[in-house]
This record gives sequence, C-alpha cells and structure tokens, in this order.
Amino acid sequence: MKTISHWLASPWRRSTAAALAGALPVLAFPEPSLWGLAYVALVPWIALLRSAPTGKRALHDGWWGGFGFMLAMHHWLLPNLHVFTFVIAALLGALWAPWGWLVRRFLAGRPSAGRVAAALVVLPSGWLLIELIRSWQGLGGPWGVLGSGQWEVEPALRLASVGGVWLISFLVVAVNVAAAVLVTVRRAWVPAASGLVATAVVTSAVWVWSPRPDIDDRVRIAVVQPGVIQGVGKADRRFDREEQLTRELAGQDVDLVVWGESSVGYDLDDRPGFARRLAALSRETGANILVNVDARRSDKPGIYKSSILVGPDGPTGARYDKMRLVPFGEYIPFRSLLGWATSVGEAAAEDRRRGTQQVVMDAGHGLRIGPMVCFESAFSDMSRNLADHGAEVLIAQSATSTFQQSWAPEQHASLAALRAAETGRPMVHATLTGVSAVYGPSGQRIGSWLGTSVSTSSVYEVPLAGGTTPYVRFGEWPVYAALLIMAAWCVSEGVRTLRLRRPAPEPPARPARTAHGSPARPGR
Repeated sequence: MKTISHWLASPWRRSTAAALAGALPVLAFPEPSLWGLAYVALVPWIALLRSAPTGKRALHDGWWGGFGFMLAMHHWLLPNLHVFTFVIAALLGALWAPWGWLVRRFLAGRPSAGRVAAALVVLPSGWLLIELIRSWQGLGGPWGVLGSGQWEVEPALRLASVGGVWLISFLVVAVNVAAAVLVTVRRAWVPAASGLVATAVVTSAVWVWSPRPDIDDRVRIAVVQPGVIQGVGKADRRFDREEQLTRELAGQDVDLVVWGESSVGYDLDDRPGFARRLAALSRETGANILVNVDARRSDKPGIYKSSILVGPDGPTGARYDKMRLVPFGEYIPFRSLLGWATSVGEAAAEDRRRGTQQVVMDAGHGLRIGPMVCFESAFSDMSRNLADHGAEVLIAQSATSTFQQSWAPEQHASLAALRAAETGRPMVHATLTGVSAVYGPSGQRIGSWLGTSVSTSSVYEVPLAGGTTPYVRFGEWPVYAALLIMAAWCVSEGVRTLRLRRPAPEPPARPARTAHGSPARPGR
C-alpha cells in the first residue's frame, strides 16, 4: 500500500490512474458486454477518490475519472471528430468533479457507520444527477448511462419496468460503493453488507411483484437492411437494394415493413417516381412500409430526417420529423463558436431542422406504431411518451455505417431492449448496415441480430402486450428521489455548518467575593 501511495504522489500519475479507473465501466457495455463487471468497476475509482489528500485533489480526480469514462464511451468518434473528441470528453468529464469531492467527503479516513450508510444513498443520488444533466440533448444525450450496460440481464430489465434505466444506475452505483467500503474500510463492513442485502431485497421484490406484460396478440414485422453501399450514386443504389430485398417479402404475410434511417435520399414530393415505386412495393407485400427520408423538403426550408409511412396508394400522410439531433453529426451547437469543428472532422456542414412533436401512426392492420430516429432511442422519455399515447410497437430507424467497425452498432442496438422493458412495448431497431434487432415487451431478444456484415430482409414474429408499466405510469421517479436526497443532504450540511460556526456561550461570571471570602451581596 505504501508503494502505491508513493507512486500516486505524482499529480500526473494520479490523474492517469483516475482516467483509467473511470474508463473501466465501459467494458460492461457492448461490444465486450462484461455486464457483471459493472458492479465492481467503480471500486478502483472510489478507492482513489477517498484517498485524495485534499478536497481540491478529489475534484481533480473526479474530473479525470469522468474524462476517462466519457472518452472510453465515445472512443469510436475519434476517426471522425479527431481532437474534438478529447474536448467533448473533458467538458463532460467535469460533471464528475463534484462527485469526486462527495466521495472523499463521505469515505475518507475511517468513516463511521453512519457516514457509510449515508454514502450508500447520497453517492448513487449524486451519480444519477450527473446522468440527468448529461442526458440533455445539447450535451450529447444519454449515451452510456451506467444502467444501460445491464440490457441483457433479466432482473435488471424488470427493474427498468419499474423505475427505468435510472433505477438500475442507482442500484449499480450503490453496489459499487458497498463493495469499495468492504475493500478499503473493513471496520465499516456492517453498513456496507447491509447495503448489499438491501439491494438484493429490492431486486427480489421487484422480480416478484412487478407486473408482467400481458401478451394479447402478435404481428409480423419485416426489417430491411441493405448493408454497406459506397461510391458515386449510393443513394440510388441503396434504394435499388432496399427495393429488391422488400420484394422478396411478397407472400410472407407481413403486417409492416421497416427500412432504416436515411433509407431514402430524396423528398418524395419532389421525386414522385420514388413514391410510386414504394407504393408498388406496398401492394406486392400487402403491408405499409415505414421509410426514412433524409433530404431537403420541398414544402419547407432546410433538411429534415423524417419517418414516412407509405401505403398501396403512396404516402399515407403519417410523418414524423426527428426532434433530437446528434450534436456535431447533424448540427453544431453554438455554431458561431464551435463551427471550426467542421475543419478537423466530419461535423455537419449544415444543421438539420427539428420536428416539433412525436407522432403515433396507424400502420394498418389495426397496428399503432411509435417511430423514433436513431439517437432518439437513447432517450427513455421519448419511448415512454409514445407508449403513453397508445403506441403498440416502438420503432427506431437508425444508421451507424460511419462507425461500422466500432462498438457503436452493438451498443446502439442494445438500447432498444431497455426501452422495450421500460414501456412494456416491443421495439424494432432497424438499421441500414447493422446491427438491427427486435425485442419483446419484457426486453427479451426476438430472433437473431442482423450484424454489420449482413445485407438481407428478415421477418419477426412480434408479441404485442397490453397494460401499463410502473415506469410509464410514474415516470422518472428515481431521479426525483435522488433530487430530494441531495436536497436533504445539503440542508443537513448547512445546519451542521451553522452549528459549528455559532460561537459557544460565554460562561457566567463568578460573583465577586469579599475580603472574608463571602460572596458580595447587592446593596452592600
């Protein structure tokens, strides 16, 4: 231990150790998918933070750890954004600086059982507030929320149906705090062990009492994935390939055909020939086709990404314009200040336009669908809103072809499992180049993924479920609980500080004594 402490005495070595420790949780996400690691991955970082010699150093260690976490989570952006990836990681990493101070405040030295017990509640709440802040679309959105790494763990998916991915994140951090205390503060093993038991009890209770989706029907949904198409005229050649794959679905009794994001590169009103070809495909397959148009609109200024439903007679009029755009990829925040990003990477040369409201579409055959576009599947509030407004199937149309050889396609596809479990509605994740995936209303995988090397169409038997999950009914209540916990802690700290600063009352003056040793009496 003395050798480690001596090695960490160097500020740069300590900062490097913090960045590496902060990056460790990323291994719980796809592609590595070491989901069990998530429950101890924060332990090295917490141990480093509690050993910080000063509060200022803990702030630095929190920042460096957050930088490592953000850089590792978004490392696949490096070939496109280059040095700007480090800038983004540094800016977002600063959110963890106060959390680093908070860890030291509770766990430094030899914390009492009371401090450890409080840490098991306050530290997860602080982490949750960080995730809430960075989930704002303008800061990059909720990509890599800690609980998302548990997308294939059935008990965690059950937790998601009750409190969303937020509840999973809270419990994962609580387990890490308890494990860190058991390793570094052995005299405080009782509250730490109690925290682990409480987490197990909560998970078991949710497993037993949370409502299961009630399957009441099934529909057949086809996903068309054309694969990687490059070179001159790729928009036309992609459409040709999608047309060919869709035609192969004729006679397979499908209820809906879904194409990926940017599957059509032209406005359908401006290029009616494409609309006629899509209508012919709808007649051949006997199903409506949900396409995604990435083009400059003929009726409005600017470029939109729009989910458009096409039937036997052409576009049905059902249209959803993407609302939450990818920073730098589809628009540049504060372009007047950060527009230089276009000179160092593949940032958006022109900002896409935003839609104004979500849409639930009647897809035919009595099926109501809720479309989202790409990045939007990371936002749990969007899928919750669609389910609350009657969507029976959630659909995300995506394209991650720019990051084909990275961890991004697998990680993006995994998010749909959480959205399905949260809402109790099946979700279809359809992409241009993989990974495409379909999940049932409990978040369970249906069929096999369509990987990044596949060009095909595939039909999925999708179960429909009724009822409303607690998460859809009550929303982000774990976040509100975390806010209340942090507010209560701040109030208690304020009261404690006031008590410490209040001067002690002066002792009463002793009465003067006479020469004979008797107290002097008034009037004498």
